[in-house]
Amino acid sequence: MDSIITAAARALAAGDPLGALNRVALRDDAPALALRGIAMAQLGDWARAKALLRQAARAFGHREAVARARCVVAEAEIALVSRDLAWPTRTLEAARATLEAHGDFVNAAHAGYLEVRRLVLIGRLGEAEQRLAALVPAPLPAALRAAHELIVAGLAMRRLQTQAARAALDEAARAAREAGIPALMAEVDGACQVMDAPAARLIAHGRSTSLLLDEVEALLHSHALVIDACRYAVRSAGTVVSLARRPVLFTLARVLAEAWPTDVPRDALIARAFRGKHADDSYRARLRVEIGRLRVALRPLAGIGATARGFALMPHDGREAVVLARPVDDAHAAMLAFLSDGEAWSSSALALALGASQRTVQRALDALAAAGKVQPCGQGRARRWMMPPLPGFATTLLLPAALPGD
Repeated sequence: MDSIITAAARALAAGDPLGALNRVALRDDAPALALRGIAMAQLGDWARAKALLRQAARAFGHREAVARARCVVAEAEIALVSRDLAWPTRTLEAARATLEAHGDFVNAAHAGYLEVRRLVLIGRLGEAEQRLAALVPAPLPAALRAAHELIVAGLAMRRLQTQAARAALDEAARAAREAGIPALMAEVDGACQVMDAPAARLIAHGRSTSLLLDEVEALLHSHALVIDACRYAVRSAGTVVSLARRPVLFTLARVLAEAWPTDVPRDALIARAFRGKHADDSYRARLRVEIGRLRVALRPLAGIGATARGFALMPHDGREAVVLARPVDDAHAAMLAFLSDGEAWSSSALALALGASQRTVQRALDALAAAGKVQPCGQGRARRWMMPPLPGFATTLLLPAALPGD
């Protein structure tokens, strides 16, 4: 490399894309094209960045395997940031293997972190943890050590392990300060703010209270009977009864828990569970059947008693019954949680992250757009969806992932 290319590369490593462009903006050789592509990516012009990186990869040729692999890693990072989750991951894995084979362990580790970040984003936490365990951050530069700790913190937050998350964020902050990259320090600060933002609501005795992640973790480890409206389950003392595939039963359990320790009239249960306007005999018969099924499902944790006017929840061992609800009650809350990161998502990427069909996601996006909650940009296959970040609460419990004990 000549001195100008070296100086531009150092500017990019320090988070100074304009300084890099000042040095290589008028050059069209392969290294300059690659650096220009990375600089444009740091400035947010992803379309131009991808075009430059592909042009650079072609210019390097097949003899420059390491340089081509680095271009692939840079393009994969752009795909991740631009939420192109359908980008071919096998290409990234091949590039990582090439870099390791040629001794470029820093860029190979960076490729590994990109793979882990994608897995976290789509909720495949177990696989992400396995791959992260194979990456050793100690010999890496400060910027990659910060990235490692951010991923550890993200996984811990999704697992509701708040002490581990805070420790990882402290390490990430130290590494980011050592790296001296403002964008990286801002990313760490943003992750720290999530820990101090309301993540859920506690509904008990007719009152709703906001909870931080630490308080949610403490609640789930308490002896209370928790009707978890974030993951559609009933929890108590380490026992979990999932009702995710039985929405009527979960609705009945939630209504009974919201009214605890009093009972709930049959008419109210019918209105909430079946959306019936008039409690006729057929609805009452159906309610009896569903209450019987709920009794069987909750037998390890609670009973359900019949009263003169309805039914009441009776937790075992005198435990308190509470409801852990999402910070916002919206039919498309999980989708809003993804969109609230401020990035532009395609419908296919949202479908992959949510585990839903693309048509279902498109209908939901149309409904949210009609309500003014999201807005599209672009046309056809290039259309993306985005929204301003939702202020004032964390989206951790809106994102799809199994909580402890599931």
